[in-house]
Amino acid sequence: MYGKWGAGPAGRVGASAVLLGAALLAAGCSSGSEGSGGTPLTRRPASAYWVNPDGNAARQVAAYEKAGRKAEAERIRRIAEQPVGEWIGPEDPEGEARGFTEAAAKSGRRALLVLYNIPHRDCGQYSRGGAADGAAYRTWLAGVARGIGDRPATVILEPDALLHLVDGCTPEGFREERYDLLAGAVTTLAALKNTRVYLDAGNAGWGHPDQIFEPLKSAGVADADGFAVNVSNFYSTPDSVAYGERLAAKVGGKHFVVDTSRNGNGPYTQGDPGERWCNPPGRALGETPTTNTAAPLVDAYLWIKRPGESDGECKGGPKAGAWWPEYALDLTADR
Repeated sequence: MYGKWGAGPAGRVGASAVLLGAALLAAGCSSGSEGSGGTPLTRRPASAYWVNPDGNAARQVAAYEKAGRKAEAERIRRIAEQPVGEWIGPEDPEGEARGFTEAAAKSGRRALLVLYNIPHRDCGQYSRGGAADGAAYRTWLAGVARGIGDRPATVILEPDALLHLVDGCTPEGFREERYDLLAGAVTTLAALKNTRVYLDAGNAGWGHPDQIFEPLKSAGVADADGFAVNVSNFYSTPDSVAYGERLAAKVGGKHFVVDTSRNGNGPYTQGDPGERWCNPPGRALGETPTTNTAAPLVDAYLWIKRPGESDGECKGGPKAGAWWPEYALDLTADR
């Protein structure tokens, strides 16, 4: 209830992925090995992240240009030129993971993947679904791992999964299994040669780190590269970094990444408090993806949630994860 994630189908990758061509790929170079203040990152420097030239935003740019809507095309290009998370679907995890990581590797870049298929996902709300049971999840995860192989990838692991253990909406009977599935996923992914894995750990508006650090430990954060904060949410980067630093101090100084995809104007403060996270109007894109962060514990600012994709069927939006061009335009409005 504190931060939701769209789980729409991943963007296509294939020989036809030429909508924005080399111009978009050139824009995908988003990293270096030092922070913006000259502070070296204390973990392995991240590679530049891959831009999918056939993602939803890129296709929308092409459609607007074809229709002569140049101003709208330029606004959506602000999204299309940036690397965003690729959310792996349930049907062909191996094929999707292989497609994204192969395309990224050919460009000399790192794929950003989001795994969101835990059983009993989202407590039956807008993004409900997930694997049928623990065995199905393990089979799905094994497919993802085979698809990634030795190619460079950063994986954001199961948004919402830990929060819904802590807030109580996941029934008691599923708790032990969920911890086991998360810890097993960390082990599987961390064993891959060039994969980094970050467990979702909520957002600055969710609660005090005391509520989440023990669950993070139970889910295997010690064996992960770290954790992710603000996934699909709107809290400012300074607030998100402060929250992450407090949490890191409780889990052995682990590093973390921040989702800055839509936090340019901070959180929405009007309407039903229970749905302020869902397609709030008047929001804006945040810092563009980069590993040049001034905070030593922050490995990267990333666009984990894909800007322009719906949070769910609220405020006039389509189903969770569906591309919504009007919302994308709102995010890119000059305010």
